[in-house]
Amino acid sequence: MTDERIKELELKANDIRMSIIDMLEDAGSGHTAGPLGMTDIFTAFYFELLNHDPQNPDWDERDRLILSNGHIVPVRYATMAHAGYFPLEELTTLRKFGSRLQGHPERHKLPGVENTSGPLGTGLGQAAGMALGLRMDGKKNRVYCLTGDGELDCGNIWESAMFAGHHKLSHLTAVVDRNNIQINGFTENVMSLGDLRGKWESFGWHVIEVDGHNIESFVDAVHQAHAIQEKPTCIIAHTIPGKGIKEIENEFEWHGKPPGAEEEQRFLKELRTLRGKIEASHAQ
Repeated sequence: MTDERIKELELKANDIRMSIIDMLEDAGSGHTAGPLGMTDIFTAFYFELLNHDPQNPDWDERDRLILSNGHIVPVRYATMAHAGYFPLEELTTLRKFGSRLQGHPERHKLPGVENTSGPLGTGLGQAAGMALGLRMDGKKNRVYCLTGDGELDCGNIWESAMFAGHHKLSHLTAVVDRNNIQINGFTENVMSLGDLRGKWESFGWHVIEVDGHNIESFVDAVHQAHAIQEKPTCIIAHTIPGKGIKEIENEFEWHGKPPGAEEEQRFLKELRTLRGKIEASHAQ
């Protein structure tokens, strides 16, 4: 990737973060830390990695992006809007009665959303089923499943990991958002995940660990996953919840809390300052 391309993606991610803050304040409810922490990864997928067509969301050759921890969906909605799936103005309808943008994504409401979520732990099974079905149909589409580390407390994640490893679903890639928080505390205090890399490897997965905020490194990791032919790949992406807003970063209390009006203005000012820093860092 060229430096200019990296700059474009980092600036796009910053714009998406600003949209997340706006829409959450408008809604008056929702999750803040997780969406901000996953923005760089969503930017990499929608603007660099996915085979997709915003004008034809049901395109048969598209890759499938499954969001298992659906409560972080503001980042998906904001990224999809910036990618051209629907007007940016619709983001103000988040969590409103009758809106297509509900607190958890609903596949039948919004074209481009691949799965309906709610209970945690279900997305990897959905992704594995899609991957197996595509292989049975002789298709080459790739399937990606995004999951949170707190969600790994759910046993059905590991059933699905065992299933995918057994069937050697090499066109399936799981991305674990390793941000170390969940709604009621830090993950290792709530339920220690232990040797996370070793767990995935024991189920027959190739594992890559990466900085989830280094877009170039994340893109490279996904390309490495594509080269693995004999097993699925898990990318453990180390992220900072609340990334971009210093008073939110690494604070589990912001897992499920939206900004108020005054906080919104303060956070947007910080992101505007960050935009200038991004531009300056690539001006050498």
